[in-house]
Amino acid sequence: MNTLAAVLLWCLLLVVCWPLAVLALVLWPIAWLLSLPFRLVGITFGALFAFLRALLMLPARVLGGGMKPTAA
Repeated sequence: MNTLAAVLLWCLLLVVCWPLAVLALVLWPIAWLLSLPFRLVGITFGALFAFLRALLMLPARVLGGGMKPTAA
C-alpha cells in the first residue's frame, strides 16, 4: 500500500511539474544509497540494546523472576 501511494504521488507530481518529478526519479537512488549507512547503524544499535537487555535480565530469569504459580 505504501508503494502504491508513492507511485500515485509521483504521477501527480509528474502531471503538475514534470521536471521536478524527473529530478526526484533521478535523485531517489542517490538518497537511498546515502541513507544506507545510517540504517545499518540503526540495526546494529538495536541489536546491541537487545543483547544488553537480555544480558541484564538473565539473572532474574535464572532465579525464576517470571510468573509464579498461584495457589488454587
